[in-house]
Amino acid sequence: MESKTLGSVRIAPQVLTTVAAGAALGVPGVLRLSPMRPVTMERLLRRMAVEPGVAVAVEDDSVAVDLYLVYDHSINMLDASRTVQAEVARAIHDTVGMTVREVNVHVEDVGSEPAAPQAL
Repeated sequence: MESKTLGSVRIAPQVLTTVAAGAALGVPGVLRLSPMRPVTMERLLRRMAVEPGVAVAVEDDSVAVDLYLVYDHSINMLDASRTVQAEVARAIHDTVGMTVREVNVHVEDVGSEPAAPQAL
């Protein structure tokens, strides 16, 4: 059977921020995304998709994710962060088939109960 290229598929970086946020929020102990938005040169030059608590950069068909999270005070933050990294990488790979280069977790705060529900 002969393979034929029909065109290309483009994934908007904002889709990746939504997938990453959903995967991170699904990890036990993650209360919410931090409302902080990182200010970087890439963001200023629009090479990065940034939503509150999530920044995604796409380069050479691979993804780098920065997450800014608020954890429950009673959990082991190192274990939770490792789980967040694994779950975000899996979700992006399974959902859009892209290679995840890195998932950086920034613990911005701790709390004891979730804030009001966030829209993704």
